[in-house]
Amino acid sequence: MIEISRINHVGLRVTNLETTRAFYESLGFKFLVGPVGPEPVAIMEHPSGVNINFILNSSDSEKLNVLMDVPEKHTGYTHVALEVDDLGATESRLVELGYTITEGPISTPDGASFLFIRDPDDNVIEFHKAAH
Repeated sequence: MIEISRINHVGLRVTNLETTRAFYESLGFKFLVGPVGPEPVAIMEHPSGVNINFILNSSDSEKLNVLMDVPEKHTGYTHVALEVDDLGATESRLVELGYTITEGPISTPDGASFLFIRDPDDNVIEFHKAAH
C-alpha cells in the first residue's frame, strides 16, 4: 500500500486568471503565486488548507465542460467537493454573491446534504455537509 496523507491540490484548466482569481477569492481562497512554470500555473489556497492550481493554457473560448455538458459520458474528474459546517449559510452566501445553484440542496438518507455551483469556466464545485 502507498501511504497517502491527504490530497495536496486540485488542478483546473482555466481561461482567464483575473476572472478565476476573483471568483475563488469570493469563496475565501487567497492568491499565493503565479503564473509560474512552463504551463503556466497560478496557485490559490483556502485557510482550510484546500489548494487549487489553475493551469492557464486553455485554448477553449467556448468554456464547454465536456465531462458534464455533453450527452457522451467521458472519463475524468467531474467535480471537487468542499466540506462545509453549515450548508444553509453557505447557500445564502453563494446567492448573495450572485452565484447560481445548479443543483440542490440534496439530502441523503444518512443526513448528509450538498449543493452544486459552477466556476467561471463551468468547473463544478460541490459544497458538502457531512451527516450528523
